[in-house]
Amino acid sequence: MGIANFFVAASATMILPFLSLYIDTFGDFSEAYVQRWSGFVFGITFLVAFVVSPFWGRFGDKFGRKKILLLTGYGIAISIFLMGYVQSVLGLFLLRFFMGVVTGFIPTSLALISAQTKKDRAGKVLGTLQMGTVSGGLIGPLIGGALADTFGFTYTFLITSLIITAATTVVLFGINEMVVKEQNKKQKETRSMLSVLKMIFQNKVLLMIMIISFLIQTANFSIQPQLALYVNNLMEAENIALLAGFAFSVTGLGNLLFTRSWGVLGDRIGHEKVLLITLSLGGLFFLPQAFVTNIWQLVIFRFLFGAMIGGIIPCVTAYIRQAVPLSVQGEILGYNQSFRFLGNVVGPVIGGLISSLWSISFVFYFSAIVIFITVLSLGLILKNNHGNMEEGSKLTGS
Repeated sequence: MGIANFFVAASATMILPFLSLYIDTFGDFSEAYVQRWSGFVFGITFLVAFVVSPFWGRFGDKFGRKKILLLTGYGIAISIFLMGYVQSVLGLFLLRFFMGVVTGFIPTSLALISAQTKKDRAGKVLGTLQMGTVSGGLIGPLIGGALADTFGFTYTFLITSLIITAATTVVLFGINEMVVKEQNKKQKETRSMLSVLKMIFQNKVLLMIMIISFLIQTANFSIQPQLALYVNNLMEAENIALLAGFAFSVTGLGNLLFTRSWGVLGDRIGHEKVLLITLSLGGLFFLPQAFVTNIWQLVIFRFLFGAMIGGIIPCVTAYIRQAVPLSVQGEILGYNQSFRFLGNVVGPVIGGLISSLWSISFVFYFSAIVIFITVLSLGLILKNNHGNMEEGSKLTGS
């Protein structure tokens, strides 16, 4: 399942390095036209996925998560396959739109594994699963660029669609969904999306954790559109695009190596504590990227930043596993995934705006400040929540 998540997540971002070049093959367009539609085509997938992810989670809770995995997995494969043969910018835009509609594979897989995992092992298991998800999204541009250079645009889409088809077929024959009986069947049947949203907003820690998912994605993707320019300022080389892709994707390597370890630590000392640790260190490793003087310093700090944010997603998912009823876990994980997708859209926009008003270095300043404010907010909420629990224990005499 982790391998399937890797390729599904990578498929959403792999088009980024050659998107403008691919659009340029459809006709004789101006540079401004290509740049504008590159942003539209890339962003529409995440924008649509932001809207529909909770619905896939809800459908999975109601009808079975394996069915949703197969539907969305094969749907993604079909959309990517057709992208290789599209003849217009509008056609590519519509296929990326459709890809956003069927991007429910990852939150559904999390819900499926989470439901079949004991709470005291949730961090370890979900951390292992998330290694594929996070690393795929970050390494996707590097894979896409390498495939496009080697095989061309059409074969890049074809190869990717075949891999996702194979991964989904493995799910079809290799994954068994264990049906868990609900203690309160009536509550499951009558719970509406509004009541689920109310549950999220009433739990301050849960709401803050979802905001963290959004802010981390925003911070990480804020520098993405400007990274090639930033690398170009650090050194002169012919393969700037490749070096920029490597500098961005090395964050995924940090995730891949440390995510499972953070999940295990969360099972031992508490997932909220690990969130505070990883967020604090993540901010400390993000800020120095504004002051580097060569590409390798940037790579080191981005690797360390990736190692820290590798602990955030499994701990977020493990907390949801422990804090919410099983009957709505898929839907709530869908909302959490929506927050992450929204960060993928907002991050590049904010980064571009800040760099145009001041400089690229200010993108690092802004994102680091956002991370530190997030640490402070989470710490205060956890402290207040802990104080309320102690006060409640004294009142009950326990």
